[in-house]
Amino acid sequence: MEPFIKVCGIQTVAEALGAIDAGANTLGFLIGLTHRAEDGISAATGKTIVEAVPDHIRTVLVTHLLDAAEIAEIARSVGVRAIQIHDDLPVVGVLELRRLLPDVELIKAIHVTGEDALQKAQEYEEYVDRLLLDSRTKDRLGGTGQTHDWNLSRKIVQTVSIPVILAGGLKPENVATAIGQVRPAGIDANSGLEQPDGTKDFDKIRAFARFGRQCRFPTT
Repeated sequence: MEPFIKVCGIQTVAEALGAIDAGANTLGFLIGLTHRAEDGISAATGKTIVEAVPDHIRTVLVTHLLDAAEIAEIARSVGVRAIQIHDDLPVVGVLELRRLLPDVELIKAIHVTGEDALQKAQEYEEYVDRLLLDSRTKDRLGGTGQTHDWNLSRKIVQTVSIPVILAGGLKPENVATAIGQVRPAGIDANSGLEQPDGTKDFDKIRAFARFGRQCRFPTT
């Protein structure tokens, strides 16, 4: 099965199509943000992008919002195939989101800042389709450019029963090492695939995807 290779922070149709051409099979759109991020877009822009990409591409709403009804409304408007819950939406909120959108894949971000990340991963694994392990800072829930403790990430992968995506400071230079150490079901990057002006660098995406596909992922 093809590995999950996600490019997050897509802002335009050109970026989306360029990322796909470079090897991405999953695109993330930051909509509904409460923390710092330079690449947030509107739901209307997200809808335009989703309508322009091929049907086989997994499109993901990445949101900080904590209201299930609001998240569902945006997801319907944009037309995404998956929702990445990137803040601490309680399990009851996840269940409500599942009720509202039973056919949409749910991905729960787990911020690997300490040993409690394992407990958090176990808390959510029964209720979502995938987990995504990311880094965070005081003012950013993602897009930090920082890696986290990959040993702890590996422990989470070994413990939970659902696919785990690795994010947090990944880039072409370290992705093969990260995959080898953590053994995730897929990879995700944002700031590590950008040019200095914040737009996506397709050469970096191509290298990221190539190195990712050369690595041995577990079956998802």
